Amino acid sequence: MTDANTATGPEAKVLAVFGAGPGLGSALARKFGQAGYRVALVARRPEPLAEMTAKLQAESIDVQAFSADLSDTKQIAATVRAIRDHFGRIDVVEYSPITSTSPFTAASELTPSDLTGYVDLYLYSPIAVVNAVLPEMLERGDGAILVTQGGSAVAPEPFRSGVGPIMAATRNYLYSLHGELADQGVYAGTLSVSTFILGSTGASAMPVEALREATGQEPVDASVLADLSWELVTERDRVETSWPTRKTSST
Repeated sequence: MTDANTATGPEAKVLAVFGAGPGLGSALARKFGQAGYRVALVARRPEPLAEMTAKLQAESIDVQAFSADLSDTKQIAATVRAIRDHFGRIDVVEYSPITSTSPFTAASELTPSDLTGYVDLYLYSPIAVVNAVLPEMLERGDGAILVTQGGSAVAPEPFRSGVGPIMAATRNYLYSLHGELADQGVYAGTLSVSTFILGSTGASAMPVEALREATGQEPVDASVLADLSWELVTERDRVETSWPTRKTSST
C-alpha cells in the first residue's frame, strides 16, 4: 500500500468506519487520520456521531459523519455512494457495529426469531458493503476490508450462542474473500475481540471490576485494537488476529 502521507487533498486515502462508536471507531479514526487518511464515520444515531466527529476534527483529522442504520441492508449502497461523493474514493473499510441489546442466548434455547435483525447487521450488511466498495478497489488494484467481531466467532462457548454462529459465517466469508482477492491487491481480514473495549458505550456504563468479571479478561484500550487493525491492513501477512491473542492465521 502506498503511504497515505504521500498524498494530500482529494488524493489522500480514505478510511470508512461502518458502526463507528466512541471506543474502537474513534480510535481507528485517530490512528488512520494521524497517518494522513481522511475518515468517514458511519453510525445510526446522529447526535453521538456528530459529537465524535467534532472531537476528531478538533485534532485536525479530516473526518465526515454519515448517518445510516446498518441493520437495513437497503441503506448500504446509498451510504457508500454518499461517502464516495464527498471524498472521491474509499480505500479501507472497517465494519464493526454493535447492538444496544445482548445478542447472547443458550444454544439449546435458540430459535430462528432470536436471530431477526442480527443476520442483517452481522452478515448481510458486511457483504453488502463489500459488494459496494469492491469494484473500485479492484479497478485501482489496492484496498482493504476489515471486519471486527466478538470472540464467539472463533471460540464458541456454552450459553453464549445467538450472534456467534452469524459472525462465524461472516468469518468464513472473509477467509474465502481473502483467498480470492489477495493476488489482486485487495486485502480482506478479521479481528475478533473477547473482552470489553475501554471507551466504548457498553464499557463506559460499567466499573472496570464488573468488566473483568463479565468476560474473565482485562478490558482493552481501543488504541491497542486500532494498532492491530493498522497492522492487519498495512502488513497483510495474516487473515485474522484476536484479542486477547488466541489464534492467528497466516495467509
